[in-house]
Amino acid sequence: MPFTSVRRRGLRAIVRAGLLMVLLLSPAAASAIPGEGAEWQWPVSGTREVVEAFRAPAHDYGPGHRGIDIAANVGSTVQAPADGVVAFRGVVVDRPLLTIDHGAGIVSTFEPMSSDLSPGAVVLAGDDIGAVATGGHAAAGTLHIGVRVDGVYVNPMLMFGDVPRAVLLPCCDAVTPGGEPAGTSP
Repeated sequence: MPFTSVRRRGLRAIVRAGLLMVLLLSPAAASAIPGEGAEWQWPVSGTREVVEAFRAPAHDYGPGHRGIDIAANVGSTVQAPADGVVAFRGVVVDRPLLTIDHGAGIVSTFEPMSSDLSPGAVVLAGDDIGAVATGGHAAAGTLHIGVRVDGVYVNPMLMFGDVPRAVLLPCCDAVTPGGEPAGTSP
């Protein structure tokens, strides 16, 4: 693959990440994202245990983990973390899953999970939406939760209020265009 193609894809990923940050940090978006005020409830009873954390891919088709896997016994009841409408229920490749559209461009997916709900069903936070099943990449005894905001995967822990905001700290001494330390005169 030519270097310019790789570089162009890398730049696109940086631009996409920047746009997502603008989306996540803008006041209008902040009120639409449940992690900013109205936190989602944990979808299974018991201790909150993340077995495998979110790892953002470098680009759309790159390796990563586009969600979190949480500890949940096979057969455990899963509750809706927030209000929404069932957008999809079915089997994809080898795993049963359910997708909920929460509005404002926010969509969550739970897998492997069996459910009797049909697309179009309205769910409220805390409603039973299915049971932990087996299949797919998630180890038995775990439930994978994926969250997309306007089609971009984000760390689901943001929705549960468990990811502190990043704080940017100064890393270097400020330097003037002439190369002198800031605050000094040549």
